[in-house]
Amino acid sequence: MTTLAGLAHRAGIAPEVVAHLQKLTSAWGLLADLCFSDLILYVPTYFDLSNPAQPSSELNYMVVAQVRPATSRTLYPKDLVSSVITASSAPGITQCLSSGHIAFKESRVPHSDEHRVSFCIPVRHDGVVVAAMVREYELNAKLVRGELERIYVSLFERFANMITRGEFPFSSDDLAEAPRVGDGAMVVDEDDVITFMSPNGASALHRLGSHVARVGDTFASLGLDLGVIARARLNLEPVVEEIEKKPVTTVMFQALPLLNLGEYSGSLVLLRDVSELRRRDRLLLSKDATIREVHHRVKNNLQTISSLLRLQIRRLTSEDGKEALREAERRIRSIAVVHEILSRDVGDVVDFGEVISAIVDLAHESVPPDLHLEITISGSPGELDATVATPLALILTELIQNSIEHAFSSRDESAGERSGHIKLTFSRRLASLVIEISDSGVGFKEGFNPKEITSLGLSIVDSLVTSQLCGEISYGSQQGAHIRVRVPVPDRISL
Repeated sequence: MTTLAGLAHRAGIAPEVVAHLQKLTSAWGLLADLCFSDLILYVPTYFDLSNPAQPSSELNYMVVAQVRPATSRTLYPKDLVSSVITASSAPGITQCLSSGHIAFKESRVPHSDEHRVSFCIPVRHDGVVVAAMVREYELNAKLVRGELERIYVSLFERFANMITRGEFPFSSDDLAEAPRVGDGAMVVDEDDVITFMSPNGASALHRLGSHVARVGDTFASLGLDLGVIARARLNLEPVVEEIEKKPVTTVMFQALPLLNLGEYSGSLVLLRDVSELRRRDRLLLSKDATIREVHHRVKNNLQTISSLLRLQIRRLTSEDGKEALREAERRIRSIAVVHEILSRDVGDVVDFGEVISAIVDLAHESVPPDLHLEITISGSPGELDATVATPLALILTELIQNSIEHAFSSRDESAGERSGHIKLTFSRRLASLVIEISDSGVGFKEGFNPKEITSLGLSIVDSLVTSQLCGEISYGSQQGAHIRVRVPVPDRISL
């Protein structure tokens, strides 16, 4: 395994420490951007470098995570994760872990006049140093740093000190859509006064109509009703808020409190113009609502047709005609079940378990009064694509109805009330869904040949399975009728 959890497990790190390190690595993209450098996370371990399966008597360090900056080039194009180095070759990390303080190490880059600096930061959890986060960067005399770069690095150093004290990462981070440093950044002091504003941060404020924002202002003086800073100060946790300026502008703010020995000393405020994202969200919501409405109207139309058929049944005198319309009405209702579920849920997949329950309820309505029928379900089909669910609902309706009409009709009626059992079994095999329908009835007649089916219901089933779903169907008698249907299911569907 190459995940942090897997590597930490191999290194013998306690689960609570792993959780802390995972929280750190979920937030440290911010730190890499602030310091314009690669960040590498080392944990102490005892591994034999020549044979990782064997323990070593000497202390080594394993790389369990690595992040590259979005604001600068990386020094390590290749991944270092899972690599192991000896403690003797990394005195800076050893000093950092043993002393619990930030350690520096400078070395010359081979075949170059430049020097590389390792900035080793102890990662503390519950008062104990558990890992070292190393910032790697090159000293380049030709590179001129401006005010923005200096302030970003100073912010990184403040976060680094928070890490050494166990104050970072925060206990709960809302980073799902958190802005990046390059999107826009501002710094406010403990009095909520803006002490720094990046050009992109100023541009985001301009989008909200604050064209005169400058260092020394407060958000209140700019007319922005922004509560993230007050909540970040109160809870000492990151806070995310969006401000919308109608009709089309939305800016996301995230305030990260800067702590010093547990005391609030200001906030780093990240800004991001999310207007286009929110516009797309609204379009998706509108599209989902439209799709649901279409399915709702299809369901209503099918129910109307079903009602018209029932009215027509009452006007007929021919029993054959009535039965034919009843069968048509049941088929329409089984299709309407799928559209009813799609009208409630967003997406193009259906929880087919709900469809089965509705189909079983429909089947019970057609059971003769003198037949006590039990229908049981084993296994679960899970979610199916609507293109599979609709014909499959019709197939199950036909097969269950076929058992009700034919499986128990030849019982000795002199014994009084009849009883029967229909069992539906669902299972996933490779990329297929297998459905087995069995009953306790008389089974198929001797000499039954599926290729010579004359029943309309079974003809519909055979056509839907083989032609529309590209599946297979087989018939047999095992103390009653037994039908097996296999249909391919796309891999993207979770069953």
